Amino acid sequence: MAEVLPAERDLRRVIGDGESVPDGEVDGLADHDLVELYRSLVLLRTYDERSVVYHRQGRIGTYAIYWNHEAMQAGSVYALSDDDWIFPSYRESAIGLLRGMPASTVLSWWRGHPAGWWNPADYNVASICVPIGTHVPHAAGLAWGKRLRGENACAIAYFGDGATSEGSFHEGANFAAVMRAPLVLFCNNNGWAISTPVEVQTRAETLADKAVGYGMPAVRVDGLDILAVYEATHEAVARARAGEGPTFVEAVSYRAAPHATADDPKAYIDLARVEEEKKRECVGRYEGYLRRAGILTDEMAESIRAEAEQAMRDGIAAAEAEPPADPGLLFEHAYVDPPASFETDLAELRRSWARTWAAPEVSSVRPRACGTRSGRSAASTPRSPRPGSSAPPSGSAWPASAPSARCSTTRSATRRSTS
Repeated sequence: MAEVLPAERDLRRVIGDGESVPDGEVDGLADHDLVELYRSLVLLRTYDERSVVYHRQGRIGTYAIYWNHEAMQAGSVYALSDDDWIFPSYRESAIGLLRGMPASTVLSWWRGHPAGWWNPADYNVASICVPIGTHVPHAAGLAWGKRLRGENACAIAYFGDGATSEGSFHEGANFAAVMRAPLVLFCNNNGWAISTPVEVQTRAETLADKAVGYGMPAVRVDGLDILAVYEATHEAVARARAGEGPTFVEAVSYRAAPHATADDPKAYIDLARVEEEKKRECVGRYEGYLRRAGILTDEMAESIRAEAEQAMRDGIAAAEAEPPADPGLLFEHAYVDPPASFETDLAELRRSWARTWAAPEVSSVRPRACGTRSGRSAASTPRSPRPGSSAPPSGSAWPASAPSARCSTTRSATRRSTS
């Protein structure tokens, strides 16, 4: 059970420091579970670090870094069942990997390619939400629907500290509380909404205090402690399944990486604090816990890292092997009955496209019924087991340095974000 630290405003922590602070344990987690949590951490860390390299090589667009946020994602997802729904923000863009989503799908999303679309029902993972907090009402609505249908599933919505200043968060949280929707509101409080510190956003001592106004319980956890995150989420999920309504989880950390690849945090962040936080980053901290417990060996750690590295190599190769996107998709899905001007507009776009890339030869704009879309169907993208039950293949290590930048086959739109 996690230790509650009154001096840190009731922050919960399980993992010690290997010296003066002893390690704790979490009920219900066997050695196998502890190793699978480590596998998830390494997979997420590898995806994030490789994605930064791919961005620098010009192979993906602007990328929202989540380095040192992996414990929040892996710990909370492990507390869910496969029937539960995940509503990610852009900071959790790769969370689908923990549900068996191919790395190529997420990489294609960052490349702005239609291969990055997926059917949410295939993985019970909603589309990545870039507008701040707008997915909270969606998650509340889905959770309420599950309750009305008498289903045992719940939902979890991820958002940053900046989202708690948005009206969408208030609407979703209040609705979930009033309707006793089985929802976990998971707040990644890394202290910064891009360059806005959390103390400028609110007069509340903690973001968990906001839950009082909605009549729901809240818990604060060390966001770098995967076991504390798992335990808090597991308890919140149990409350949800019991019909007791939503729970607010505030996972506390300090952002130790740029907000995104387009951000230069040196202008506003405490660089000395960043260096201190890097010394206790979540993957190494949990690895130390497993080694002190005699669970993780050098051979196991190397094998798990190699699996993740090869998964990323395969993912970027598959993403780059996708044919260029059909520019007609921009027009096909705008109207059921497209106006006549679309024909000339699309023709001009193709001419412009051809001057930059070789545009594919496709038919003219076609009317399309409402609710249909191009891309892979549920039948062509079956849901895979979570990484713990079917490990990806092993492979070689990362390249030592990035080659010179080159253009990708498609360009990604720059996305505006505030958390």
